[in-house]
Amino acid sequence: MLGYLERLTLRLGHGVAALPEDLRARQASYLRGAQRDDGGFAGREGASDLYYTAFGLRGMALLGELDGEPAERAAAFLRRQLAGQAAMVDFISLLFASALLESAAGIDVFSESAADWQDAVLGLFERFRRADGGYAKTDQGQSSSTYHTFLIVIAQQLLGRPPVEASRLIDFVRSRRRDDGGFVEFGPMRTSGTNPTAAAAGLLGVLDAFDDELRRGVIDFLCAKQTGEGGLKANTPIPLADLLSTFTGLLTLDDLGALADIDRDAARHYAGSLEHDGGFRAGAWDTAADVEYTFYGLGTRALLA
Repeated sequence: MLGYLERLTLRLGHGVAALPEDLRARQASYLRGAQRDDGGFAGREGASDLYYTAFGLRGMALLGELDGEPAERAAAFLRRQLAGQAAMVDFISLLFASALLESAAGIDVFSESAADWQDAVLGLFERFRRADGGYAKTDQGQSSSTYHTFLIVIAQQLLGRPPVEASRLIDFVRSRRRDDGGFVEFGPMRTSGTNPTAAAAGLLGVLDAFDDELRRGVIDFLCAKQTGEGGLKANTPIPLADLLSTFTGLLTLDDLGALADIDRDAARHYAGSLEHDGGFRAGAWDTAADVEYTFYGLGTRALLA
C-alpha cells in the first residue's frame, strides 16, 4: 500500500500534467537551473542543503523531470550527506528525497548503508518522543511539535513501519485542537494556524481518527482563512495570504472533500500571480522565487487544475 508521500506525489503529478505546457516548461527550466553543481539545491543564500534539495526534487518529480543526469547528481549529493550530522527536519528531508529518487529514477541512495539502517533510524526517532505522545523538534525540546510529529509519522511510513503507539498520537493531536476548530503547533499556544491545522489533519487522516465534528471544524477554520487576495493566510491576526498556507490549506480541504467550499477561481488567480519568471514567490510582498515556494506553487496549481 502506498504511503502518504507517495500518494501525494502521484496526485499532484496528475494535476501538474493538466497545467498549460508553457507553465510546466517554465517551471522545469527554473528547477533545472536551480540545481547546483554539487547536485543539491539551496535556499536564497548559502550552500546546497537537504531541506531545499528535497523541495527541488519534489518539484522536479511533479514535472516528470526527475531522471537521468539530474537524478544521478542529486543522488551523489545525498550520499555525501550520509556521513554527516543533520537536524531532524534535514534528515527527514533526506529520507523524502531518497524515496523520490528511488520511485522516479530507480536510484537507491542507501544501497551501501548497513542492513539495519532503517531500524537505527526508527530508534533515533523515539529519542524525540515526549510524554504527551508526540515528537519534539529537537532531542532537547520539552514540548512536542504538531508539524514534526506529522513528519516523523510520514517518515515511518516511508520506512515501511506503522506509527508507534497510535492511540497516544491521536490523543496528542486532539490535545492541540482549539475552540475555533483549528490546531496549534505547540501546547501553550492559543491561536490556531493554517499550517499546524494541516499537519494535524494529515496525522488524523493517516491514523484514521477523523470524525464528522473534527472534519467540519477544520473545514470551517480553513475556509475562514481565505483573504481578498484569494490565497489563505497563516492565522487570524495576519492580514496577508502566503503560498505555503494556501497550499497546505487547499490540500487539507481537498483531503476532506471540501475544496469546493472556497473560491477556487480566486485561489487559482492568487497562485498564478506569484509566478516569477519561472519559480514562485512566497506572497505578494516577496520579490524573488525559491525552490520551496516553487513546489507550493506547483502543488497549488495542481490542486486547482
